[in-house]
Amino acid sequence: MKKIKYYYNTNTLRYEKLETPLRVTLLRVLGFLSAAIVTALILVSLAYKYFPSANEKRLMQRNEALQDNYYTLNEKVKKMQDQMGELEKRDNDVYRAIFEAAPIPDSARAKQTQQEQEMKLVQGMDQENLYTSVATTLNQLTARMANQTRSYQEIDGFIKNKEQLLACTPAIQPVSNKDLNRIASGFGYRIDPVYKTTKFHAGLDFAAPQGTPIYATANGTVEVAANTGNGYGNHVVINHGYGYGTLYGHMFRIKVKPGQKVKRGEIIGWVGSTGKSTGPHCHYEVHRNGDPVDPVFYFYNDISPEQYDRLLKLAASSNQSFD
Repeated sequence: MKKIKYYYNTNTLRYEKLETPLRVTLLRVLGFLSAAIVTALILVSLAYKYFPSANEKRLMQRNEALQDNYYTLNEKVKKMQDQMGELEKRDNDVYRAIFEAAPIPDSARAKQTQQEQEMKLVQGMDQENLYTSVATTLNQLTARMANQTRSYQEIDGFIKNKEQLLACTPAIQPVSNKDLNRIASGFGYRIDPVYKTTKFHAGLDFAAPQGTPIYATANGTVEVAANTGNGYGNHVVINHGYGYGTLYGHMFRIKVKPGQKVKRGEIIGWVGSTGKSTGPHCHYEVHRNGDPVDPVFYFYNDISPEQYDRLLKLAASSNQSFD
């Protein structure tokens, strides 16, 4: 049986039946339901936060393991990038410098600032993009390694070319001169033996008996082997490539012919006194890119450091040339 409530009406001075309006009842019900729903949501969120399910625990553990693995992999990638950077630096600053090769520009390699930006960007990514980012970084590193491999292959070619360059660089004296007593006149301004005036002497004069063998000082191809009336008499000009050329003047007799390939130490003729000459000797010149240079700086294959020092002093002495 429903309980009926009454209230005392002060206006009528009597007890009247208490009736609650439907609107108030609905509001009370809605308020109760809202409070219940909010309370339930709070309880559920607390339960999920502090009391995860078994499946959630497994997912959380897996996520932590993935993060640990990622940071470990990230450290390895960073070390590889540092090592790669060191190799690239040594490649430009050491290996290529040795062979006078142009360094690889930074545009062909990943810049350090870009690498650091990539690392910061990756650290802020979620797990969905993590693997893609790591794969991209590894691909870039692979590309840099491939580029460095090509660079080392190019340096290997430089080494082979360097060996050929050394073989084609004048490096011995044109006549046998172990005791260094055959240098009669050096490079520079000397007294002309005929006109008795100071004149630029573009080579070295090696005084030697007529018939003394004259040797090619480097590998090359004979360009001239004749008396062309230029004052050198019977002379030989050899093109060694790489910008080097040599001239051997005043020969008694020439052994080689134009177009002939010669090796360092091969006899190309014999000492004489043909052309504008005052005595048997070999006038020897070294040309670099078409300009005469002092041949004394190219004698390093057949003398000791002490002999070379003595040779410099002999060649520097002011005297009269033989031609």
